[in-house]
Amino acid sequence: MIAVLQRVKQARVEVGGAVVGDVGAGFLMLVCAEPTDTEAVAEKLIAKVLKLRVFSDDAGKMNRSLQDVGGGLLIVSQFTLAADTSGGNRPSFTGAAPAELGRRLYEHTLAVARRQHPVVACGEFGADMQVHLINDGPVTIPMRMNA
Repeated sequence: MIAVLQRVKQARVEVGGAVVGDVGAGFLMLVCAEPTDTEAVAEKLIAKVLKLRVFSDDAGKMNRSLQDVGGGLLIVSQFTLAADTSGGNRPSFTGAAPAELGRRLYEHTLAVARRQHPVVACGEFGADMQVHLINDGPVTIPMRMNA
């Protein structure tokens, strides 16, 4: 799975002008399933995200995790993370999982996150979404999780 984490002061996602998910301080996580991904990969990804130490401690060092600070986690599906731009000016998205697998793994990712963390919000798989955020830092962490 491919993910991009952004440490945020706040973030929300809208579909058709209506807010479908929002969090205060924490992470906005953009996520894309790849064809060989499994539920186990999604579980590894969430475990890593929840423990990643990129929040400041009392000394101002990035030494606390999302769990440590009690922050929110907004998870948004984004198949374009699998873009291949090597062959011209129009990206290819064949590296993204087929829609059915992508939806299943996105929903599994959400379920795992909700079992392990108290503040989880989400976008809407396959929808045209508008994502609003105030990036904190800015801190942006690209991730790739494999089996």
